[in-house]
Amino acid sequence: CSGGSDGPDPRPVAEAYAAGLASGDLGSVAAQRYTGPQLTRKVAAIVAGMGGLTPSVEVGDIETSGSTATATLQWRWPVAGKAWEYDTSASLALVDGAWQVTWNPDDVEPSLTDSEVLDLTSIAPKRGVIRGAGGTVLVTDRPVVRFGIDRTAVGAAQAVSSARRLAALLGIDADSFAARVKASGGKAFVEGIVFRKDDVPVAVARGYQAIEGAAAVPDELPLAPTRGFASAILGSVGPVTAEMVKKDPDRYRAGDVAGLSGLQARYDDQLRGTPGAVVDAVPADDSSDASSADPRELYRVDATPGKALKVSLDERLQELAERVLADVGPASALVAIRPSTGAILAAANGPGSALNLATYGQLPPGSTFKIVSSLALLRAGLTPRSTVQCPTSVDVDGKVFTNYSDYPAGANGAITLAAALANSCNTAFIGLRDKLGSGDLADAAASLGLGVDHDLGFPAYFGQVPAPDSQTEAAADLIGQGAVLASPMTMATVLSSVVAGTTVVPWLVDSVRAEAPAEDRKSTRLNSSHRCISYAVFCLKKK
Repeated sequence: CSGGSDGPDPRPVAEAYAAGLASGDLGSVAAQRYTGPQLTRKVAAIVAGMGGLTPSVEVGDIETSGSTATATLQWRWPVAGKAWEYDTSASLALVDGAWQVTWNPDDVEPSLTDSEVLDLTSIAPKRGVIRGAGGTVLVTDRPVVRFGIDRTAVGAAQAVSSARRLAALLGIDADSFAARVKASGGKAFVEGIVFRKDDVPVAVARGYQAIEGAAAVPDELPLAPTRGFASAILGSVGPVTAEMVKKDPDRYRAGDVAGLSGLQARYDDQLRGTPGAVVDAVPADDSSDASSADPRELYRVDATPGKALKVSLDERLQELAERVLADVGPASALVAIRPSTGAILAAANGPGSALNLATYGQLPPGSTFKIVSSLALLRAGLTPRSTVQCPTSVDVDGKVFTNYSDYPAGANGAITLAAALANSCNTAFIGLRDKLGSGDLADAAASLGLGVDHDLGFPAYFGQVPAPDSQTEAAADLIGQGAVLASPMTMATVLSSVVAGTTVVPWLVDSVRAEAPAEDRKSTRLNSSHRCISYAVFCLKKK
């Protein structure tokens, strides 16, 4: 009644074709002039430049006219988080009572010619800057120069020799660099090292040109004002590693740039933005115009720039802190906090250690901890004028504690608690250990911001004051030894809490701020006498 054909239905063949185009395996597709494997190779050559993306291909309407049919193929590619959608028309012919596909390149994309293939290029987003105090830009794109071997300018054998010469000039490992150059393709640029534009050594700038195949490529990278500026905290940006791509292939692709450490890595999603992509029709490698024809844009997804990260570091104070530590040989760190807000204005690490000691060091605080011990003793009933004993030594269960080697002799004997703190008398504090009950020292520490963890959005260690295992350990705890640990940031927090008169919780990342527990804030209120004893060490030494 509908006037239908008595011949076979072309839809099963069209659907098999669509499935083969989507999967890349057309071995079982019935086609004119080509076997299934030949068709597979032709399609693979066209989509090889799509970066491994897998499309979906569905069959829409099919129009049949005698021994020919036209099937609408509905394509959908996942490109940079968007759907690139279009339709193509596939031709089929009825041959010896069976339908066969009539292959054409425009079955893959409607505008493709016989000499064109698809090519996907990622568009890197502009990375967000890191801003410091007052909105000052701390990390932004700054000019760099990449030195390496350009394989397009030198043959394989000479490239290895040139790599060794360049490695010697750059001061990098020659064997490793030569191996990478040897394993590279003929069109690769194999990078040896990256210098800030203003930091390129004169010998390198003059010497690389005499090495065949050596090249200097100008570029930009997100960098701080100076090479070492808060580097352990801010972190670095660079090409993603193979491990990163393997762990998260939906997020990273080879050649992408991302945060590799520090805040750059932790806030990479915010700073990195969203990559875009462009799909072009380009001449096939074996076509006559492969080297001269321009790409023809088919689809584009623009990149979304990253968002700025706001931190509390003050550029001037950070640079000052790093200059102060520049000539310090042993491991060192310096942290400056604004007591009124808790903002970390400087967090510098000296050259004596590659670790981030400033905010994450886990070290005995030593005599700086006597500020905490003083608060505990004040809460126990002592006053700054209370008389305490400062002998030259004190024995605790067979462990003899003394004062430091040049302790002033005139400050021994009966002195005030304020004087004991000002002169840092170990024996006086240890002799007062019986004044404190279980947990009193830890409670005082918590009130000053030590020993209570917070997630501040960066590696931060707030220290510990565990219950002592012995009388000897309890004595050592009072002078910042024993099992007591803190970071420089923690001790800066302790003093900030004294200055502010309430518990200070430091912050570095503007979007991540924590508050001290209400009980700690309430119990930290310090009257003028309490502050005086904490300041005594500064007041008396100033005199």
